[in-house]
Amino acid sequence: MLKIGIVLGSVRQGRNGEAVTKWTYDFATKRNDNVEYEIVDLANYKLPLLGAEVSEAQQEEAGEAIKAWSEKMASFDGYIFVVPEYNHAVGGAFKNAMDYLKAEVGNKAAGMVGYGSLGGVRAHENLRLILGELQVADVRTAVTFSLMTDFENMSVFKPADYHETNANDMLDQVITWSKALKTVREEATTNA
Repeated sequence: MLKIGIVLGSVRQGRNGEAVTKWTYDFATKRNDNVEYEIVDLANYKLPLLGAEVSEAQQEEAGEAIKAWSEKMASFDGYIFVVPEYNHAVGGAFKNAMDYLKAEVGNKAAGMVGYGSLGGVRAHENLRLILGELQVADVRTAVTFSLMTDFENMSVFKPADYHETNANDMLDQVITWSKALKTVREEATTNA
């Protein structure tokens, strides 16, 4: 059975991402994909800024957070990244978290769910660059929720029904690529 992590990539107080992530998880689990989906909330991992000095008193806690993040992300066959758009890109905390990864996510697939003034599309484009460097195969179809039309007062999530078509297409693509890349990883392990 494939394991797909649905990663909530915002740590902001009052974030809209919790509702978007829950919608994504509920939508995915209602399908009959024979896939195990799990929500991974970045806010649960207190990652230090990569390369920044960490006080001696905080080193153990920081090391444990980095290890937990690495192990959690390594446990999946593919991902759905739920990302808001901040200043035409992904948020800094999410970028920092991705910078801690390499082998954990390599040769895996990812889909994207975004939200923002333009549905998070610029964050998706930024994320595609990051994923390319990490050797993650991002799928073509994305889900894009607009703060103007899919949120009441830009805070109460009320998605339009038409997003379900893109969500189905994205999930189909993530599952197909995740299955294919799982065989690539298994073959690499066998030949090592």
